[in-house]
This record gives sequence, structure tokens and C-alpha cells, in this order.
Amino acid sequence: MFFLEFALIIAIDGPSGAGKGTIATYLANFYNLKHLDTGLLYRAVALKIIQDNVASDDEMTLSRVALTIDLQNLKDPALRHESTASMASKIAVFPNVRDILTNQMRLFCQKVLPPYDGFILDGRDIGTVVCPDAHLKFFITADSETRAKRRHNEMQQRNQQIGESILEKIRERDERDSGRGVAPLTPAQDAYVIDTSSMNIQEACEVAGQIVNRYLKDRKSQSEAENSKAQVLS
Repeated sequence: MFFLEFALIIAIDGPSGAGKGTIATYLANFYNLKHLDTGLLYRAVALKIIQDNVASDDEMTLSRVALTIDLQNLKDPALRHESTASMASKIAVFPNVRDILTNQMRLFCQKVLPPYDGFILDGRDIGTVVCPDAHLKFFITADSETRAKRRHNEMQQRNQQIGESILEKIRERDERDSGRGVAPLTPAQDAYVIDTSSMNIQEACEVAGQIVNRYLKDRKSQSEAENSKAQVLS
């Protein structure tokens, strides 16, 4: 497709609470990109099985639920609850569920058209599995203590009940996400790694934005050079 040849494609990965969603939203708004928080797809499956009291290891039922997920209907506040996030990490280990949701993500990318100038996906295997050919890849990270504090503050702002140790749950999820056999959480080899532990939101977004600006400037210069060369040859 002609549009996709020139569209800007950005992949952002990282653990929970590092700031990847905030950075993705900022870049999407600033560069006119269509944004998909891919973690919401797993959370949507998780929320459905919690509501239906389905066992988290029932891969056949999980797969059927995954096939019904509507990318246009991911606004339920319950998707942001800690219990939903924890369950999402547990079901994400199943290869068939991942295959189904990865296919949905790729279909989302194929449907992105003007007036958007491209698309940006954030998750845990975007740069390595879902969009390995993305123009720019980021891996956003932060130490677990900082991420736990951020999650605690976020839950307070949403008036969510804070139960078990958030730090302990974050570490458990990190271990599960990084240790799974299929599409583990890991930076792509060509990803820009940004550690936001000592950054505020604005600083983290500005660092990512500077990288995007450099890329776009280089791409423009390369395009102009190719056009000049083509004119000389003609």
C-alpha cells in the first residue's frame, strides 16, 4: 500500500509502570499517529474470563474469547484494574492466544489510513514480534521501586483499592513476562532504550521526541538526496 511506504511506524515496549503508554500517547498526538495500547487486548480477554469465572489455564476458552475482542471497544475502566492486569500477564503465556491477538494488532496497522501519518503501538513484544520492521523502536524501562510508586499513585488517583504489595506484584509480573517461552519481554536489538527512573513525564516524552525528530530529519535528507540523484540521472 502506497500510504504504508511513507507512514511513520513506531513500536514501544517495556514493563508495567515504566511510562511507555504515556510516551506513546504523547508521540501519537504530536506526530498525528494512530495509537493502540496492545496490552488492552490481553486485558480485555482477562476481564472477560474473570467475569465469566473461566479458569486462567483453559487455553481453548481463552482462544475463543480472544477471537471476539473488539479493538473499538476498549474503554471499560475495569481494564485498568490491577486484578485485570495481573490476569492478563498470566494468560499472555499461551501461544495461541498471543497468535490471535497479534493478528488483530497487525490488522489494526493495515487499516490505518490518512488523515493519520502513521501508527504507534505499545506493549511488550511490538518491536520484536508484532512490528519488527518498525521505523523506530523504543524500550522504556525503570527500576521496580519507581514503577511501584507510580502504580500506587495511579491507583490512588483512580480510587482503586490497594491490597497486596504493588512492588511484589510488579516483580512477579516482570519475571513472568520476561521468562515466558513465547515472545518474552525484551528489547529489540535496534531499540532505543530509555530509562525513566529519574525522569518526570515531560522529560521522558522530550527524550523520545528528540529521537523521532532526528529520524524524520534524516529521512527527509535522504529522500531529498535520492530525488536530486534521480533528477541528475534523468
